[in-house]
Amino acid sequence: MGTRDKRTRLDPVARRAQLIALGVEMLATRTLDALSVEDIAKKAGISRGLLFHYFSSKQEFHTEVARAAAAELLQRTEPDVSLPPVEALRGAIGAFVDYVEENPDNYKSLVRGAASGDADMRALSESTRATLAARVITVVADMGLQMGPQAELSVHGWVAFVEECVIRWID
Repeated sequence: MGTRDKRTRLDPVARRAQLIALGVEMLATRTLDALSVEDIAKKAGISRGLLFHYFSSKQEFHTEVARAAAAELLQRTEPDVSLPPVEALRGAIGAFVDYVEENPDNYKSLVRGAASGDADMRALSESTRATLAARVITVVADMGLQMGPQAELSVHGWVAFVEECVIRWID
């Protein structure tokens, strides 16, 4: 069956979502830098040029894929508020480890995006890190403990430390 037989017409919103989903799927086995628009287009059954109808550049495509991957990470690691705070945090950390084990290249791309020269990737990485830190701070508050600015800074530092440890563990 030729490429022509595999093509399916989708509305622009659905096609864009499909391309982003394919990008996230492919991140499970390669880094963002190795994510080829040619491979995505082929898998989607479209031309490379059509991909650029939905994204203004390869960088925009990569940013949107990273944004979707970060959203998935945050969704999968959301603490279960029906549990006691420590158990909720333990479950979220376990979900985090599971996510990283299942998506090592995806996670590396997200964390290393902060070091890239791209402002959108840096902002995405920083936002994801801030959300993870805020979750820990919330759990501590739910336990009735007060956190001052220094303690909150320590939590943010701990999240960055965990990121670096996880990257080294993956490698």
